[in-house]
Amino acid sequence: MPSAPLLHGTFRTDERARAAYAEGAGIYRIVPRAVAVPADAADVARLVRWAAAERVPLVPRGAGSGMGGGNVGDGVIVDLTRLAAEPIAVCADERLAIASAGASLAELNAAAAPHGLRLPPDPSSGGWATLGGMLSTNAAGARSVRYGSIRRWALGATMITADGETVTLCRRAQAGGGPTAFPDVAAVERFTREAAPRLRTAATTIRRRFPATRKNSSGYALDAWLDSDDILDLVIGAEGTLGLVTETVWQLDAVPRYRAGLRVVLDTTATLGDVVAALLAAEPSAIELLDRTFLDLVAAELPPPLATAVAGAEAVLLVELERDDPAALQRAVMQAAAAAAEWSGGVETALTAEATERLWSLRHAASPLLAALPPERRSLQVIEDGCVPVARLGEYVRLVRRAAAARGISAVLFGHAGDGHIHVNLLPELARAGWEQEITGLLDDVTEALVQLGGTPSGEHGDGRLRAGLLARFYGAEVIALFRAVKQAFDPLGILNPGIILPADDAEGCAAAMNRLKVGADAVPLPVDIARALRAIEQTGGYRRHRLEVADET
Repeated sequence: MPSAPLLHGTFRTDERARAAYAEGAGIYRIVPRAVAVPADAADVARLVRWAAAERVPLVPRGAGSGMGGGNVGDGVIVDLTRLAAEPIAVCADERLAIASAGASLAELNAAAAPHGLRLPPDPSSGGWATLGGMLSTNAAGARSVRYGSIRRWALGATMITADGETVTLCRRAQAGGGPTAFPDVAAVERFTREAAPRLRTAATTIRRRFPATRKNSSGYALDAWLDSDDILDLVIGAEGTLGLVTETVWQLDAVPRYRAGLRVVLDTTATLGDVVAALLAAEPSAIELLDRTFLDLVAAELPPPLATAVAGAEAVLLVELERDDPAALQRAVMQAAAAAAEWSGGVETALTAEATERLWSLRHAASPLLAALPPERRSLQVIEDGCVPVARLGEYVRLVRRAAAARGISAVLFGHAGDGHIHVNLLPELARAGWEQEITGLLDDVTEALVQLGGTPSGEHGDGRLRAGLLARFYGAEVIALFRAVKQAFDPLGILNPGIILPADDAEGCAAAMNRLKVGADAVPLPVDIARALRAIEQTGGYRRHRLEVADET
């Protein structure tokens, strides 16, 4: 390791600090060579210039709750959660907020709440997920049905480039609609000169190869850039591979005054796409799917009335509607209930926020059960973010079920049905010989199915290292070459999160995705107390806990 960079923050190479950052929320365990905790944006710039001079990879990281493995790596982990910043600034009149990239969604919404405002996207990790991490993965959540992903609400970002320069990116609308100037920013000049003309020339190919799904957090957002001509759209979802975001600017929205919900019981998944399409006409804020595999997992924990209501169901849909007028809300609920009745074995409505919360309690029933699994049967998020056109949703659910069963792997399916977006928790028996090969084969099966269904491997979590080697199957060689052109323009030395989105040359395919796991015989050993603490963070959602506290605890 070269000599340490001169930072006002922390730089550590000791075994315990490195071990504490070896895992995130996904499936990987990779011990980094060092850990840096910059004190401010100037520290980040110093660190990047040092890394460029020494050819040391940097792995930017927020709370560590990302699923795809983009928050772990062999280089220097850059923990951005302690960036010094002004308090979150909320401009109520313009519905704007400015916040450090290290601030969490929960902190932003707490600052906005007294003004009756919020940032609408609501990933389940929002209690701890940092705004920089959410921007870097184009995060979404259950309410993306009505409000879209983070991209729709991001107005600007300040970023340290791979050259150690600072650039502030903003929407053209925020800059008066005209072109935004970036004087003497080398990365932007390289992109404008070398990559942008290639993207414009290939516009037809880009639009043809990008998936026609409601959500997509896979690859670089070349399609969004073609629409906006804003470099910000390339940085959103880039997982820190084009620059390190230190500050964010957001459009806020008014919090609706009233909330209601429905629970829709389905006897078959064959009409899943039809019923979701019918529900979308009522303009819900969320439509969540709980598949039979999910219901089987939680069956023993349900109170008798609820167990009876969902007994024999192939799936349950939980629907949320929000309005500012109670009469309009009631009309929307009745419209949604009538739309669902044609396909449903039972529809229950909830006309208050409190009743809706009780209705949705079913959605949260699996988390403690998955967290309490014994060590020999871990929940692994391998095919956990696939998204297909809504019309193909039922087909995708049935295919994943069949493919998992054929390989003898238990799977629990749930997700954001309104977007055709499914999360899958695999529950392999780790004591069974060959489980790694079976999961690798299942990943290959499901990847091919996503390609055939016109889907994307990542609806909201980003590619990370998990899906990087699969993107050529979705986008084709020409678009992958354009991805590389964008990466080369912004990061010619390849020091920013290498192996993320674009794989290393030897990391193509499903087998590469299953290397360096946190479980199994080949998992790198960690100090026992640190391994136990990281497992507790994973089980309890304790991602607010700073990892250096874990390292230094005695």
